[in-house]
Amino acid sequence: MTLVSMTPLAALPSPSTAVWQLGPVPLRAYALCIVVGIVVACLVTEHRLRQRGVAPGAVLDIAVWAVPTGIIGARIYHVVTSPEKYFGTGGDPWKAFAIWEGGLGIWGAVAGGAIGAWIAARQLGIPLTVVADALAPGLPLAQAVGRLGNWFNNELYGGRTDLPWGLQIHRMDPDNPGHALRDDANQPILEPGLYHPTFAYEALWNLGVAGLVFALDRRFKLGRGRAFALYVMGYTAGRFWIELMRTDEANRILGLRLNVWTAGLVFLGALIYFLRVRGPREYLVPLDVPAAVPVTDGAGSDVSQVDLAATGKGSPTAPPPAGYRVVDEEQFTAYRESGVLPDAPGVPAADDRPAGPAADAPDADDRLSDADDGPSGAGGGDGPAGAERSAGAAGRSVDRDS
Repeated sequence: MTLVSMTPLAALPSPSTAVWQLGPVPLRAYALCIVVGIVVACLVTEHRLRQRGVAPGAVLDIAVWAVPTGIIGARIYHVVTSPEKYFGTGGDPWKAFAIWEGGLGIWGAVAGGAIGAWIAARQLGIPLTVVADALAPGLPLAQAVGRLGNWFNNELYGGRTDLPWGLQIHRMDPDNPGHALRDDANQPILEPGLYHPTFAYEALWNLGVAGLVFALDRRFKLGRGRAFALYVMGYTAGRFWIELMRTDEANRILGLRLNVWTAGLVFLGALIYFLRVRGPREYLVPLDVPAAVPVTDGAGSDVSQVDLAATGKGSPTAPPPAGYRVVDEEQFTAYRESGVLPDAPGVPAADDRPAGPAADAPDADDRLSDADDGPSGAGGGDGPAGAERSAGAAGRSVDRDS
């Protein structure tokens, strides 16, 4: 065997630098990938929330809570499951805060983000299951983008391989995070051989999960958190076999990596939820808008984009609704087309409501009977004036219910 035969014919390169200096400010590829992923998830979630009746911009209010709590949860999970790196012999506790060096656990991110999203959803009056289902295809897209940060950091790779897509790995400098060690000729040092790019496998798998959730949700109109449960099942199924390929250090239980057990247990929990929970997709209408609002030209049939909360056509910006009410698809479609809110459960339909204050007044029928006996010109029921008043009252009733 010659040296030439041992040289791979093809390989995926890895960056030797993951940090760039913009003056005194370091730009870290890992952080940038996370930020781009968050933006992607927000754009997808915003679009899907609008399709379900939520006012524009709600995703920003949710992200203000969910993103910080998600990052905190992700870091806590990583530190708790890898404590020896920070609190063991030779560990540095302050490194627990160095999230730019990598180390965010998706399980903690989802749990922490869910807490933040729940707080924001309560403030906005949106059911958490609606937020979760809207987020379902956007979250794996964000994870796929975030995995590129692991590529820059030369981490999360698998065992040795001779496949054409084998990955070259740089030996990173522990004293200068984000930079590869260099030899005497100032060339970055590579680890011997090629390795499975497990971060790329997971990124591609996540793209497939996003497509699966989008397609099945569109086909079956999943609701009550089932679209999110479908995402969890898809993601954990892939994470299970990908974890088995990874060779980086990790705590083990019964010979298996901790994340393998976590993926299996979370998959079972999501499967049970998906099978037990039933119900149609949830749509929302606001609580505090007028009963009827004309749909202006150019706004299309999506009333969620119309200034429903404004008191007049001249209002430049409508405040967000004080809350929402869950309705079925038929009611929501009628509301989008007409701008008329559907009747709330337990409230009489519009045709059954009293015509006005006079209808609740005592002895109203007796007064009308007395009026019929009066002179025609004095407003009696048989005279022209009485007929005009009756017609006017009927007209007002029809206008109010239209």
